[in-house]
Amino acid sequence: MTKKTTSSGLATSRRDLLAGSAALGIAAGMGPAVIGNQAKAADPKKGGTLRMGIGHGSSTDSLDPGSFENGFTTNLGMGGLFNYLTEVNEYNQLQAELAEEWDSPDAQTWTFKLREGVEFHNGKTMTADDVVASLSHHRGEDSTSAVSSLFEQVSDMRTDGNTVVIELNAPNADYPFIMSDYHLAILPSDGEGNIDATSGIGAGSYKLVSYEPGTEAVLERHANYWKSDRGWFDNVEMYTIADPTARQNALVTGQVDVIDRVDPKTADLMAQAPNIELVEATGTLHYTMPMNTTVAPFDDNNVRMALKHAIDRDDIVDKILRGHGVIGNDHPIAPSNRFHANLEQHTYDPDKAKWYLQQSGMDSLAVDLSTSEAAFVGAVDTAVLYQEHAKAAGIDINVIREAADGYWADVWMQKPWCTCYWGGRPTEDWMFSTAYSADAPWNDTFWIHDRFNELLLQGRAELDENLRAEIYSEMQDIVANEGGVVVAAFANHVDGASTGLANSGQVGGNWGLDGSRLMERWWFVDPSA
Repeated sequence: MTKKTTSSGLATSRRDLLAGSAALGIAAGMGPAVIGNQAKAADPKKGGTLRMGIGHGSSTDSLDPGSFENGFTTNLGMGGLFNYLTEVNEYNQLQAELAEEWDSPDAQTWTFKLREGVEFHNGKTMTADDVVASLSHHRGEDSTSAVSSLFEQVSDMRTDGNTVVIELNAPNADYPFIMSDYHLAILPSDGEGNIDATSGIGAGSYKLVSYEPGTEAVLERHANYWKSDRGWFDNVEMYTIADPTARQNALVTGQVDVIDRVDPKTADLMAQAPNIELVEATGTLHYTMPMNTTVAPFDDNNVRMALKHAIDRDDIVDKILRGHGVIGNDHPIAPSNRFHANLEQHTYDPDKAKWYLQQSGMDSLAVDLSTSEAAFVGAVDTAVLYQEHAKAAGIDINVIREAADGYWADVWMQKPWCTCYWGGRPTEDWMFSTAYSADAPWNDTFWIHDRFNELLLQGRAELDENLRAEIYSEMQDIVANEGGVVVAAFANHVDGASTGLANSGQVGGNWGLDGSRLMERWWFVDPSA
């Protein structure tokens, strides 16, 4: 049975944004899904081996948190191996994790007081030096981290006893949110300011036993985990099962206990299977088609706008998502985000698409679109459907089916136009800084817009909520009408689980599989079964 709620958020004051603790959460503005049996939820039990079928994973993956780029490594890191300074909890609110509390007088100098007595998998007790070394891994010109751009706003990091002080170049009211990013795992340092980024040693609920990138990972419970109410399974086995049908069959036949990315086309049918329920949550997940705006024909905004009006988004939501989502509008800020702007909707309009093509000096257009189910469930069908839509505008989309393995290394940000997904981020600044700012390593449209980058800095530093809303509205408009991405839809996270699993009754929507922390938060009803 599927149960879900609509998007929701909690009002926050400026004081709330500048200080936090375990008792004071900051709303992430997403809609959690309520599922599961409340009677089961009251009686968590330890034991059993959780088997997870993940629709992601590549032979090019690494244990370096700075390289994490897909659902396999995200779940491995967030739910298992690592902890972070802050955490988006199952209620989609920001709460303390390794940072017991945080504070700032001006949103520019942030002080994070650390939790004491936290033990890494190698027996070392966490200190402020470990935190600074771990965060420094993402800083500097030599950093290969996907989130290195987030640290360009950092002018200094230092320890002060059991606290970490982070000085920013300018105020950033959302900075504690950033510390929950799945790349920013805290690892033990060597005492000289360095970490072994690929060791897999963290402070999370599970220790790494073995790992074969693109195939599987095996974990065992961290006996001295500091969270007494988390990490219930004895062992966790994660398997990459990229094919959606194979993944769902593995759940139906009992080969695995939980899967992510249920195919919306068969979701209702699968929900009728005995001992299986769907886990659905609304968040910031969106399906995109990024274009390399530095190469022809995508360097012409008229071509980009033609492509944006050549897709029938309602058809995508109906036929691909089967209603498990809403249409997009060519920018990445979800309706559930706090500063989502109600812009004029880009509609399917072949005549308008033709007009834009004419402005570029063309009467027709032929272009390749690379795709794979690795991008998202239904990505190939989406591309084929888009191909049909675009014909009426004189646009010939050649759909190229790429191999699933290596898709994120060989296709995404390598081919001029491809299908992609983004989990999104809880705040506008975080999303824009990760994928749209001029210097973001994951700027997958290779897009540079001076006004946008100017507004990015202004919005980050602005503490007046009304002014921030105006800034982020203009930024969304710029991306929608001048950017290089087609955002087809915002999709619900739809996962599948055995009814033998239980949870708190609340499921996070910031990522799939309960915010990528299912292995930490869930348990078996009867571990001996």
